[in-house]
Amino acid sequence: MDKFFKISERGSTVKAEIIGGLTTFFAMAYIITVNPSQIVSFNKGGAFDTIWNATYIASILVAVIGTLLCGLYAKMPFAQACGMGLNSFFFVSFILPALLSGGDLIEGYQEGLLVILLSGVVFLILSFTGARSYIAKALPEHLKKAIPAGIGLFIAFIGFKNVGIIEANQYTFVQFFDFHGKIVAAESTFDAWKAIAPVVLALLGLFLIGVLEHKKVKGSIIISIGAITVLYYLTTWTLPSFDFQQIGQSFKDFADIGLLGAFKGFSIFEGGAGAIINAIVLVVTFCLVDMFDTIGTLYGAASQADMIDENGDPYNLNQCMAADSTATVVGALLGTSTCTTFVESAAGVGAGARTGLASVVTAGCFFVCLFLSPLAAIVPSCATASALIYVGVLMAKNFAKVDMSDMTQAIPAFLALIMMPLTYSISNGIAIGCIAHVIIALCTGKYSKKDITVTLIAILFTLRFFLVTM
Repeated sequence: MDKFFKISERGSTVKAEIIGGLTTFFAMAYIITVNPSQIVSFNKGGAFDTIWNATYIASILVAVIGTLLCGLYAKMPFAQACGMGLNSFFFVSFILPALLSGGDLIEGYQEGLLVILLSGVVFLILSFTGARSYIAKALPEHLKKAIPAGIGLFIAFIGFKNVGIIEANQYTFVQFFDFHGKIVAAESTFDAWKAIAPVVLALLGLFLIGVLEHKKVKGSIIISIGAITVLYYLTTWTLPSFDFQQIGQSFKDFADIGLLGAFKGFSIFEGGAGAIINAIVLVVTFCLVDMFDTIGTLYGAASQADMIDENGDPYNLNQCMAADSTATVVGALLGTSTCTTFVESAAGVGAGARTGLASVVTAGCFFVCLFLSPLAAIVPSCATASALIYVGVLMAKNFAKVDMSDMTQAIPAFLALIMMPLTYSISNGIAIGCIAHVIIALCTGKYSKKDITVTLIAILFTLRFFLVTM
């Protein structure tokens, strides 16, 4: 096992890989229930429940398959699952139109699966020809350095948002959690504590990680997750809920409409040239967003793990891309939206994961959830939020490598950095950074032959911004 995964060669241990794999799982376990909920946009009843059940099973299966491919084929400590944002886009593109027109929701769902399948086939072609890794390596150095830092901010923002440390404000857009408001509105001291407990415990978990890291305690992140989980249930006097009754129905709906449902979605091409063009635009859009979400995550997590070569590119980049592509095709055949490398993989890397063994551990956890899914909901968001915020702290240091005295580098890098959390999208950050790089390079005479690929990326994303609503 040591030789296969190169555990010693990468300066790791079996224990560290297990801890890293568990940390990644707990950081992203929310996707098990969130992905199907996003696919139907939290609607309930009738066909919505059928689609939810089918997607629920498919989401777990694709996480197992994709993550195993990362572990056993790419031999990297990354996990895969259905991409957030892409699942919402799936709803807007396929479920919502059927809902508004009074059409068949399941037909819309299966049309979407066909589009995902076609985009996955394009991924496979680009991956096995090396085109995807070529595109990744063509990114300018200052963007490669800014992307991990931007992802760090994005991950931290997810952590802040998930637990409510940052909340909406109609005047200032966002604000810090309103402790006073929650306390005043509560009917009792205990109710007040229950209202503020998630935020207090999440911050406490972050501080705990910082102290443990300073003292060089191994497994600081997983220790924090475990400690905060126990504290949450003890101090709020609540018990985790377990509902196993839905599992049987989920498997039935998965078999009825999800499994191979993509082959029933060819009705998307009915309606003449307009329908065909619309389908092509959707395929290209899913390709672009997933490609650059994955590229960004791989560069970010690999940089955090110090698993990059002399050119600043991740180890086994081709294999990682192929794993992602294969998982997307399999996911479409199973009945769910685009599979991508998950940014929460950086949490496992931060906990010490350096090899594919960590991914195997993560995949095993997902497999168990296929039959014991309620167990994944035991860990509260306040326990995982602190881990995500801490990973953001670690990854932010990459931006220090950008030459901020050179505006041809500083502006594109900063835009890539800041647009990821502000637009809630890794691919948007990369896109805007590429567009800025091309325009500034052209206007300053620094444009060179190597920028041609980045120019094509910038053009494609510009068209996407103007032609497709995300």
